[in-house]
Amino acid sequence: MLDPCRRTLLDANLLATAAGVYWLELFPHVRGEAARWRRHAEQIGDSRLAALAVDTQVRELGNLEGSAVFALLAPRARRREVLRASVAFQALYDFLDTLAELPVPDPHANGRRLHLALLACLDVERPLLPYLEHSGFAREQCGYVEELIGACRRALGALPSYAAVAPFARLAAARMVAYQSLSHGPPGAERRALRRWALALTPPGSGLLWWEAAAGAASSLGVFALLAAAADGSLGERGARALADAYFPWTGALHVLLDSLVDREVDLRSGEHSLVEHYAEPDAVARRLALIAAESRARLQALPQGSRHALILTAMSCFYLARPAARAEFAAPAADRVQAALGRGARPAMAMLRAHTALSGAS
Repeated sequence: MLDPCRRTLLDANLLATAAGVYWLELFPHVRGEAARWRRHAEQIGDSRLAALAVDTQVRELGNLEGSAVFALLAPRARRREVLRASVAFQALYDFLDTLAELPVPDPHANGRRLHLALLACLDVERPLLPYLEHSGFAREQCGYVEELIGACRRALGALPSYAAVAPFARLAAARMVAYQSLSHGPPGAERRALRRWALALTPPGSGLLWWEAAAGAASSLGVFALLAAAADGSLGERGARALADAYFPWTGALHVLLDSLVDREVDLRSGEHSLVEHYAEPDAVARRLALIAAESRARLQALPQGSRHALILTAMSCFYLARPAARAEFAAPAADRVQAALGRGARPAMAMLRAHTALSGAS
């Protein structure tokens, strides 16, 4: 067993190496992909739809940057394809989520139809649909969505082990579709349906509360991890299954609950469903999120490249914890407990992300 000083040094070296690869090799390509998709968004024929697409990209640029971190898990020769697929998938998810929040007569049908586009990203044989039909836009306005789907499909076609991960990636996307179709409706019958669905997919013996399992289902992180693994030509079905099981539900739950934590005030003002509001008090939020963070870290570290998976978990978490909203009265106890559960690597990651947040003007 390594002594604490040696482990700290190794963690610091891994963080420094990964940060160098990300900022020097991957980050310029992420920004290039984001700029390319911004130009596509600006060219959408409907001015309202174009404004929604551009605004989504501006607000969620951090999500695109975060999706590219998973390319660190891929062999260097395949990182560009992983990055392109991940950025297209995340840009699509963000845009669909924006459209799902529009006031429409049938939020359930709208959320489901929109998010079926995520399944199309991961299956080249799946026919395209009029994804915007319940959002008040014409079929011919689906071009931007279809371009994102096509870009993701082309990138995945270049990954040698995509066939091994495809069933697990599609299952993860199917959970995302189900969550999004059930979460955007008004409180009442739709919320009760979300609870029943989440209880059914909660792993027996996990101890997860229903909204924690639902959060795990909503996360895109498992998809990104699987896409990165598909770049390894030696990956088989067993390895893909182990990876999928490590990310769902624990890592996904932490991801979406942290997002809900920092968005709590905005969600309450807008009337959107806030997952963290299901907890009785801030202390319960802190206790549960710290437990989920510790369990997620342990499961990821048991994987091949476990140190890199754990590093990505820390970076993802600190992306949220470094935001000013994480220091609000309700959120701060949970933020502190999660940072402690993540271990020694959280402190330098927090410093790095706070600097990036300050420079980018994020809130």
